[in-house]
Order: sequence, then structure tokens, then C-alpha cells
Amino acid sequence: MKAVVRRGQRLICDEIPDLTPGAGQVLVKTLACGICGSDLHALHHADKMAELGRRSGAGDFMDPSRDIVFGHEFCAEILDHGPGNAGTLKAGTRIVSVPMTFGATGLELIGYSNTLPGGFAQQMLLTEAMLLEVPNGLPSTHAALTEPLAVGLHAVNQAALDDAGCAVVIGCGPVGLAIIACLKARGFGPVIAADYSPIRRAVAEKLGADKVVNPAEETPYGRWSDFGIPTSLAEHGMAQMMGQVPKRAVIFECVGVPGLLQQVMEGAAPLSQIVVVGVCMESDKIEPALAINKQLDLRFVLGYSPIEFAQSLSLLAQGTVDATPFVTGTVDLAGTPGAFETLAKPEAHIKIIVQPN
Repeated sequence: MKAVVRRGQRLICDEIPDLTPGAGQVLVKTLACGICGSDLHALHHADKMAELGRRSGAGDFMDPSRDIVFGHEFCAEILDHGPGNAGTLKAGTRIVSVPMTFGATGLELIGYSNTLPGGFAQQMLLTEAMLLEVPNGLPSTHAALTEPLAVGLHAVNQAALDDAGCAVVIGCGPVGLAIIACLKARGFGPVIAADYSPIRRAVAEKLGADKVVNPAEETPYGRWSDFGIPTSLAEHGMAQMMGQVPKRAVIFECVGVPGLLQQVMEGAAPLSQIVVVGVCMESDKIEPALAINKQLDLRFVLGYSPIEFAQSLSLLAQGTVDATPFVTGTVDLAGTPGAFETLAKPEAHIKIIVQPN
């Protein structure tokens, strides 16, 4: 079968061996698979990702010197079941799944495995027990957004929104936009979205952001008092003495470049919560004393739970979150390497979906 293979630091359309499902596995045909920012980074820096995985306890989940077929944001169709499977979902059923499965060597991360291909291949092997049927006729290109939306939902669930006067989303790439969509699905506002790209700001507005900001022209941190958020600890203490319950800001950092976390800390109001979602792959520098003086709450988040994944599919299928603004392009396997180059320019696209078949 055909697949787009990471070989060295290049993407090559090539033939790879056909797959046979084992016990507990299903063979699926990939219908749609999103290109993730992690894929863009892994193309050139998979060695760094593997090293960080080992240092953070993930073990040797991939060997960058060997072939890898990326793709972990997928929707697929069941083709066949392995021996002894329950077969609850029949052949022809469209499904999504948390991108993990069990292979001959144990747990495999779909899209970052050397033994099982991800969604940039015509077929995949998945674990039957982890499949979710795509409901309500949700288009496959939209169902493929379940995974990135789950990342945004998890970040929102980890935020302290009950006493928040506003939320600020720094960076309106796919994850930042997913956070905006999940905040609005929860009925939270106001939400301020900041990004240099006019295309991304426009999509943030479509998804419900109450105010969009171009950081080149306006700071996203300049209106705390408009939302009932004290701008100093003294002001916060005075409000408490008067029997008031002061609000605080929740800031989602969704970019992940060196220097930005320090910048967010500088701009944050005292007692703000900063939810760090953007993955900075380089060493960075912050001033802890600044966070201490402001009593900032820094929370680092990653991924999602299986329940959040299922909830994300429901949000899309019920129309609570409109997937349409996210999908700005589709390509076949042959067009995938070029799509990676296109996505390196953030003003060009939000999410490109690969359709291998």
C-alpha cells in the first residue's frame, strides 16, 4: 500500500507492506488525517522529541533513524477484524480513535511508531476496544478534528474558570482555536484572542472570540480593569476588604517559542493563571521572582483523556463546535510533502487534511 514516509528529514511517497490485523486489532482504511504542528516539528527534530520522551518517562517510543509514517488526527473506515474479535462495529463503519494501539512490541503511538503506520498511509491497524463510531453523518474531514479538539478541551478543563473574569488565548493556530471553540461551547466569555495572522484572527472571530487582537498593534494584556480584574495585589486586597470576590485572568499560551512565557508573565495581572499549551522544544528562560511577586499560577498541560476525546467527537457531531473554519485545505498522499512546506507559513492555512485514498 502507499504511504508518506519520514525517511531521514524528508517525506517520501513510497510503498510499504500491507497489514494484517491480529487479535484485538482492526484493519482500517484511512479516510482523512490532519497534519499537526507536532508532525511539522517531528519532520526535522524527531531526535529531540525522542530524547525528551526518554527524559520525561515515555521510554523509547520511536527511533528517528528508522522510517516513520506520521498521522495521528484521523478518521477511518473498518475493513476487517482480527481473529477472535467481538466485531461490535461492522466493516464499513466510519470510526475515530485515540491514537494508541497495541502491537507486537506493546503500546504504540500511532503516528510516531516505527512498526505501525499512522494516518498518512492508506491503511492502519487500530485496537478494536478503542474505536468510536462517527455519528450524525459528520464528514470525515471534520471527524478527523476530534483529536486536536480534545487537546483544546483538556486545556480548558484544566483551567480555573470559575473565578475568571476573562480568558486570553495567545496564538490562534489549531490548538488555540480549539481552546476558543471549547471555551465558547462551555458558555464562557469574554475571550480575547491574539495572533499576528489576519487569517487566524478571522477564524478566531468565527469561532466566537469576543475580541481579536493583533499583537503588533495592541497588547492583549491592557484591559484587565474592564473585566473586573485587579491590576495590583494592593487593589486585589482592597477589594477583598470591601467584601468583594475579585476576578482573575486565565491566559492560554498556545505558541511555544522561547521568550513568550516570560512575556506572558510580564503582561499577566497578579494572581492570573497561565495555562501553558504551546510546546517549546528549546531551552527557555523565565524569572521565577516575577511569578512569585505576582503570585501567578503556571499550569503545564498535555494531551487529553479518553473521555475528553469522546466528548470532543460529540461536540463536533452535535454541531456545538463548527469544524468548517478549521479545515482550509485537503491534499492526497502525493501532495502531503508540499502541504508540510505550506504549513510552515502560518498565514497560509489553519488545518490541511490528508486524504490517502
